[in-house]
Amino acid sequence: MENVTPEYKECIIEGRNAVIEAFRSGREIDRVYILDGCKDGPILTVKRQAAKKNTQIRYVTKERLDQLSETGRHQGVIASVAAYGYAQVEDMLALAEKKGEAPFLILLDNIEDPHNLGAVIRTANLAGAHGVIIPKNRAVGLTAVVARTSAGALNYTPVARVTNLAKTMEELKKKGLWFVCADMDGTRMYDLNLTGPIGLVIGSEGEGVGRLVKETCDLVAAIPMKGEIDSLNASVAAGVMAYEIVRQRSL
Repeated sequence: MENVTPEYKECIIEGRNAVIEAFRSGREIDRVYILDGCKDGPILTVKRQAAKKNTQIRYVTKERLDQLSETGRHQGVIASVAAYGYAQVEDMLALAEKKGEAPFLILLDNIEDPHNLGAVIRTANLAGAHGVIIPKNRAVGLTAVVARTSAGALNYTPVARVTNLAKTMEELKKKGLWFVCADMDGTRMYDLNLTGPIGLVIGSEGEGVGRLVKETCDLVAAIPMKGEIDSLNASVAAGVMAYEIVRQRSL
């Protein structure tokens, strides 16, 4: 089976010129770490390039940069680069059409733990989802840890990164998809019709799904829980919900 996402060998780019050239070449950059207080010309260029690409900037101490550095020559700036290339949302719809299936997408909001993202990608592959969509900001990208945690699923399951999750959902609604998010205040998932072209929205364990994203969803589904604590790990919640969708689609 052909890989849907080509692997990149380098995950960290260090140094001012190297980071600037990475931006100019169109390389997918997840995040830029800049020495707090540094405002010279090359750093301002990095910031302008990051703004053009809507790339998240984090201002950190020299100690943090030294910790991230692999060469010891970061010059006050380090870029975190996707370990794998990102797909387009249209690629996922095309994959569903090629398989003759109703689209099934998993969307993640506020997921910053790479192990959670990797586990969701693995679940998405096994559950037959056609892709995973993540936001650019306040979210982990396709790091090497994500790739390892996905246990190879990242080679076969496309992941798209979008600027605005709610806007992307609205655009997909025009193409026939509808959306359900997991939230403890929703309707019991067994009592909902989760068939047809669907997008499953999962939020972080702490914050859940953001307000605008939740308001964009058509349904809110609750996972029945019997224990004393009130929330599941995000990747576990994604797995439970995804397989309820699988079960209903197979009836």
